[in-house]
Amino acid sequence: MSRIAPTFAALKQQNKTALVTFITGGDPAPELTVPLMHAMVAGGVDVIELGVPFSDPMAEGPVIQRACERALALGVTMRDVFGYVREFRKTNQSTPVVLMGYANPIERMGWDAFIANSKEAGADGAIVVDYPPEECEEFAAKMRAAELDLIFLLAPTSTEQRIAQVAKVGGGFSYYVSLKGVTGAGNIDTVEVAERLTAIRKHVKLPIGVGFGIRDAATAKKVAEVADAVVIGSRIIQEIENSPKEGAVAAVQAFVTGIRAALDGK
Repeated sequence: MSRIAPTFAALKQQNKTALVTFITGGDPAPELTVPLMHAMVAGGVDVIELGVPFSDPMAEGPVIQRACERALALGVTMRDVFGYVREFRKTNQSTPVVLMGYANPIERMGWDAFIANSKEAGADGAIVVDYPPEECEEFAAKMRAAELDLIFLLAPTSTEQRIAQVAKVGGGFSYYVSLKGVTGAGNIDTVEVAERLTAIRKHVKLPIGVGFGIRDAATAKKVAEVADAVVIGSRIIQEIENSPKEGAVAAVQAFVTGIRAALDGK
């Protein structure tokens, strides 16, 4: 079992919503990735999504695209991302870390090597945006055998058949994309999200996180009323972009601290 299920179970016992946050590995500088991870945990983050830089991140809006471009320009690779997880684990053995990215780097490395490296580094699972669940049952089985979770996206346009397939092969939690668009775009209709989550929960028994478009504490609090987790990515990258490099870690910690306080009703 990965760290994800026990984390969600503990939060449920405390009647708390999980806070899941994203940064791109290597952005804005490789030496800041692990400090950023620790700062997010210090601010109240429960699960970290660590992005693997990729040249064609099709689901991402311009903010995360820029983060990928900056990291790639610095030469950051998937092996570097494994290294960040390994370094993080030296002082944090409890916070789940999910690698988030695209199929191409995994296919190039090979499933078995990716799984072995993920496990050795201390990761807990992966979100592979362009792996449809119908086409990677074998990969999902290999991940489960290594006690890693393969987490799938669901969207407003997902059919009942797709939802059922995600329920069959997914692990950890399911990630509901609240918008018909890319990361960081638009505003969330929380009434529509609640209706969709009700339909999804008829099939999916895993916790459900909601992301894409959560930009502030007020929206996060509304989403937390219906979701098991609130997922924030682009807004955190913007904090990094809008801060001098030496102030990025403190800025991110301050932002997530505010979100955690809102989720906890403080």
